[in-house]
Amino acid sequence: MNTIKVVENGVQAKREIDDLIMQGYSKNEIYLLAHDKNRSEDLSDSLDIKDIGVAEQGVLESVANVFRTRGDALRAKLESLGMSPLEAERYEEELDRGKVVVVAGKSA
Repeated sequence: MNTIKVVENGVQAKREIDDLIMQGYSKNEIYLLAHDKNRSEDLSDSLDIKDIGVAEQGVLESVANVFRTRGDALRAKLESLGMSPLEAERYEEELDRGKVVVVAGKSA
């Protein structure tokens, strides 16, 4: 089961990440997404949060994301974290509105 937070900006994202760490999540179990790829990378780097990559998605999905629209790639990334297609679509709509999505999930 994932813990998902939708926030407005990096300051709120940091607050949520700190709270998740206090709840027992490690930084390797927390992911951050923004609709703009540069914003997502900048926030992940500055907050020292892991990017959703090959380990989470697998090689084929990661390569496929290169050819997908940003929205399709975001939904695929969200689904790789265990969300249903409907949940992924809902959160991708939040990303379309300029929000930031923070996802934490316990490693198996």
